[in-house]
Order: sequence, then C-alpha cells, then structure tokens
Amino acid sequence: MARQTRINYPGALYHVTLRSKDQQKIFFSDEDRIYLCSLLAEGVERFNCRIHAFCLMTDHLHLAVQVGDIPLSRLMQNINFRYTRWINQRQKRTGPLFHGRFKAILVDDDSYLLDLVRYIHLNPTRAGICLDPKSYRWSSQQAYCGMAKIDWLTIDTVLTRFDPHARVAINRYQRFVVDALREGDRPEFRKGSGTDLRVLGDDTFLHRVRKQPIASPHRQIELHAAVDLVLQSYNLSSAQLRAPGKERYAAEARAVAALIIFEDGIGTLTELGQRVARAAATLSSAVTRLKKRVKKDTLLEERVQSIRTQILKMQG
Repeated sequence: MARQTRINYPGALYHVTLRSKDQQKIFFSDEDRIYLCSLLAEGVERFNCRIHAFCLMTDHLHLAVQVGDIPLSRLMQNINFRYTRWINQRQKRTGPLFHGRFKAILVDDDSYLLDLVRYIHLNPTRAGICLDPKSYRWSSQQAYCGMAKIDWLTIDTVLTRFDPHARVAINRYQRFVVDALREGDRPEFRKGSGTDLRVLGDDTFLHRVRKQPIASPHRQIELHAAVDLVLQSYNLSSAQLRAPGKERYAAEARAVAALIIFEDGIGTLTELGQRVARAAATLSSAVTRLKKRVKKDTLLEERVQSIRTQILKMQG
C-alpha cells in the first residue's frame, strides 16, 4: 500500500524523529554532534525554517521544526545524506546510517508547541541519562534556561508565551519542565492522535490542515526535474521509461525515481505514475524491492544518493 503523503504548508510545525538503522550509534564523538548542529544551522538559513527545539540522543534525534515555503523533506534529506557521508568517512563504513524515512508528526502549534518542546527536552531524563534535563549538553534545554546561546535556534516563540520579560519567562518555563519530570511517556508525540496518525491536534485543526493544497506548480516542476535527472543517470529517454514491459534497466530507473520523489516529498506515486505510465501500487511495490537491494548494493546506493545530491543543488 502506498504511504500517505505528508501534509505540508507554509508555517507547518512538525515533531521530527530520525532514528538509526538497527539501533546502531549515530554519534561517536562530540565532534559528530557539533557537525550535526552545523547542518541544522545551515539548514535554518538555506531552507527557510525555524527549529524550536532539538535533542541528540545516542541512536536518534528529535527536532521541533516549523517550515516556511520549502518542504520539510528538503531539510531532512540534506541532513540525512551529508551526515551519513560524514560518519561513513570517519568510521570507514558504508551503507545507510538511518532507518529509512524520517518520521514527522504535524503538530497544532497553538495547543501543543510548549508540550512538544518540553517532551523533546525530557528525552535524556526519560532515558535515565540525567536527572535534570538542563545538565544535558546536547539539547536546546540549556538555551531555554539562559545557560547557552544558539543563534540558529528559535526560543522566543515559546518563552514569550510564559511572559514578555525574559527572566520571568525562563523561570516559568523551568517550572513547567520540572512539573513534568515524573510524567510518563506521551505516545501522542510519537504516533499522532485521532483518526489521522500524521497529525497531533483536535478535529478542528485536522479539518483545517486537510484543506491545505497538496500540490503546486513549483512542486510539479520539481517532480519532472527529478525524473529528468534519473533519465540522465540511466541514459534513458522518456519513451523508454514509459514503455510497456519489465525491461530491468528501465524498471530500476522507475523504482529509483519513485523512491526519491516519494520519500523526499517531491511528489506522490500517483503523480509519478502519470509520467511513467505505471500504477501507484506498482511503483510502491518497486520501491519496496529497491530498498532491499540498496542495502546490499553499494553502487546502487551511491547512484541514488548522487541523484539526490543533484536535486538538492537544483533546489537550493
């Protein structure tokens, strides 16, 4: 079954989780964490987004990201590719570092932003790493407590909801966090709520976001540009990509296009199907098979990443 398209619109707030493959470590030194933070800093400027909170754990990371007019997938694909390359070079390893596609829950910022930031900052405490979240260096909690300054982090949106005066706001925020130290897990921040598990918000919020447009002319141009890059990589024509039959070389090219276009949020499998004359279900099955091959085929993985890099250059 084809995965649901991520809901995206300017101003959307997401709880993003990016986990390692097979629960392996993604950070091996402080230098790794500093590099990941540098990617976040660059991403805020390059992809016109705000990061309200972050937490870097041993095998995963959490972000509270509010996008502008550029889809979330652009930021996350950039981080995924460049950080994986960094770790693979330093650790002399190959293959993917992260477990497939990042997870993103669309959050009603009016109702849940404060709780989301607190939830992210309490991760080290829930994991038993520390008793006080502000003692954990690799989250944004210290910035919210006035102990550190992170230029690329947006903290005023949260703090001003506690009080317009900075010191009062910080004190009230810290009490807000302390009040939840004994709070149990909040599964809704990981799984969404209600009838649509992509979303955390009430029915009114869900109704509002569902009315947001899911496509735009700019997005369509990106889809066709991505397909053209795949054609160049495989030295195929559009006619060969659309041709009936199961010729293996063209089939692989279609699968690569489907993987990139769908997982990077460029378009849907239905939209791609119109370009390559295939049903969305057929393309979805091809993506599933391709993912298994990519894990074992280094050359194929490098081809996919090369195409993704070219797309980022075109879009950035």
